[in-house]
Amino acid sequence: MSAAPQTVRTDLRFAVKGMHCASCVARVEDALRQQAGVIDAAANLAREEARVVVEGDGFDADRLREALSRSGYELTPIDEATPRDTDADAAQAVREARRRMVSAALFTAPLFVLAMSGQELDAGRWLQWLLATPVVLVSGWVFHRGAWARARAGSANMDTLVSVGALSAYAASLAALVRGGPLFFETGAVIVTLILFGRWLETRAKQRASSAVAGLAALGVREALVRRDGREQRVPAETLVPGDVVVVRPGEGVPGDAVVIEGRSSVDESLLTGESIPVEKAPGDPIYGATVNQEGLLVGRIRAVKSDSALAQIVRAVEEAQASKAPVERLVDRVSSVFVPAVLLLSAFTLGAWLFIGAEAADALRAAVAVLVIACPCALGLATPTAVMVGSGRGAELGVLFKGAEVFERAHRVDTVVFDKTGTLTRGEMEVAGLACSDDEESFLLAVAAVEEACGHPIGQAVARAARDRGLRWKPPTEVEAVPGRGVRGRVEGIDAPVHIGRASWLEELGFGWPEALERARAEFEAAGQTTFAAGWDGRITGVLGVADAVRPTAAAAVRALRDEGTRVVMITGDGPRAARAIADPLGIDEVVAESLPAEKADHIARLQREGRRIAFVGDGINDSPALVRADLGIAIGSGAQIAVEAGDVVLPGADPMAAVTALRLARRTFRTIAQNLFWAFAYNAAALPLAALGKLDPMIAAGAMAFSSVSVVLNSLRLRRFRPAPQSPASGRSRTASRRAPTLESVETQ
Repeated sequence: MSAAPQTVRTDLRFAVKGMHCASCVARVEDALRQQAGVIDAAANLAREEARVVVEGDGFDADRLREALSRSGYELTPIDEATPRDTDADAAQAVREARRRMVSAALFTAPLFVLAMSGQELDAGRWLQWLLATPVVLVSGWVFHRGAWARARAGSANMDTLVSVGALSAYAASLAALVRGGPLFFETGAVIVTLILFGRWLETRAKQRASSAVAGLAALGVREALVRRDGREQRVPAETLVPGDVVVVRPGEGVPGDAVVIEGRSSVDESLLTGESIPVEKAPGDPIYGATVNQEGLLVGRIRAVKSDSALAQIVRAVEEAQASKAPVERLVDRVSSVFVPAVLLLSAFTLGAWLFIGAEAADALRAAVAVLVIACPCALGLATPTAVMVGSGRGAELGVLFKGAEVFERAHRVDTVVFDKTGTLTRGEMEVAGLACSDDEESFLLAVAAVEEACGHPIGQAVARAARDRGLRWKPPTEVEAVPGRGVRGRVEGIDAPVHIGRASWLEELGFGWPEALERARAEFEAAGQTTFAAGWDGRITGVLGVADAVRPTAAAAVRALRDEGTRVVMITGDGPRAARAIADPLGIDEVVAESLPAEKADHIARLQREGRRIAFVGDGINDSPALVRADLGIAIGSGAQIAVEAGDVVLPGADPMAAVTALRLARRTFRTIAQNLFWAFAYNAAALPLAALGKLDPMIAAGAMAFSSVSVVLNSLRLRRFRPAPQSPASGRSRTASRRAPTLESVETQ
């Protein structure tokens, strides 16, 4: 029996116009989810976007636009392949908000002065009406239109509260103008003007909050120097296709993701990884779009452009994080969906209660209008998404990619960080950590490096690198022969006998003798957890080397920073206990889980969780996927090319352990900002509503306070832009393991 075909799910993304508060978010999501074929929908107030998951590839998006139009919102599809120009959209929104605010203020200022002068001449009363009418009915039309659209859909939002409040004051004043009585045209006009002023400030602040993504998207290179038909020519970078050969001169940006086929240089990859130190590139190495070539000429073959490039993946990852919802935000949306109707009822009750106790109609109306205006849930709707937007944007600038808003909440609870050793705390490549010989050290290393490089073994390559670092150069050896499981031998220039390199037991079997000092050196290297091998010729062992995995320069600083904050640090590795402690002890890690197979790492994470710990696991994302998923927070160290496939909740495109510390600190700081925003938004309404209902809050003051509450939430979130990664002490740039001087024969003999 054939398997049932799987349902195809498609993610659609839309720009939404008309959302102004948390209740709008709830209404948009409800309207979208009620449509046939829609599996899920999520709206984001700060980004003014909605993401919809639908069944099938050929879903008709026009049905969604029509449904939202009936509810008073405008839906515009966003092409995922073409980055949205959020900066231009935000700039246009700021200009429109400023125009509305200025036009309203030009009429409201003289109206307010006239009303406060206390003159009751008929001409002055009619002038107040003339000044108030364009403000309430024209400048305030944006609120009335939104309120009417919501009313037709059987719902209400912030526009409803503002519209009802302003129109109530205007209508009552108009009646008093005809029949006689006190006027408060200025109340309706000031309400509209102050809220428009707040929207202008809010829109400007939101523009600043979204600037990180706009800045990333703008980093792409516009032109490329490409080799075609035997000649070099300048072409728009957007016309490049995989397989094109591009030339990147010193100081120029790389036009797309490519592989170096000619040249050597260093490339500034800080925009991808957050690391300021340039990365050396040679033939076969990857280079990424928008990174900057430093000094040498590079020729590369394009392998990814446009939406497939590493830069596009970063922008997409940040946008998805900003569009996602934290669990606490879903709670706010549910509360806000019933908040506005409750406020309308409270306002009506306030009006009736004041009239019931015999108060003047004007006083009763002022109290009712104050309740409407002060309760607008704008700040609630902006509290979480603005903090997520700024926090994730700042993370991208620092080389930290958060994959969702819930990451910030989970990071807040982490009390234990588990580091995978290989590829995370260490580079995952061997280096010479110990060297002792009975002859001239450089001559010995020259002979060993020549034979070892020819064999191609990873340990041999470590020896060759150590020799090149000393400036040594050699001629290729002859008669090179690898003995599986034993070692390698070959002839090098200047030594008559074959050079043997490998296990000490192999050389002993061949009759090579051990000098006593070299035996002590080997024991010392092995006690330090190093892998040792011997080399010799003419029947005598002339030297011993110890190799170890290279510790990343900032590993010790990262461990120290976490421990200083009270976070427990654990290292997990497949190495034996001795080799594991050789890495852990110099780094200051007390808890070590050794001899752990990749499949067992998730089991160890689960055991720690059963002890009540909240775990963040930091791994390289290659064989650590089960542990990254099992942990409360998975932090994957990868490269620019791996961003879209990592299993972690947080991705560090660079390979700096300090970036994990930065990620945790920024996530916790963002969550604290969310908590602060929500606290003040709820506290503001809880304190102000009773005052308004009791007549202790003038509607004009209420409008100003409401506008300020929204702006204050966004400004508080913008403080995250000043977040700085932890400074490194002078000693933290180099771990004790990595910087330890390799022992020599002289140092061994003096012990």
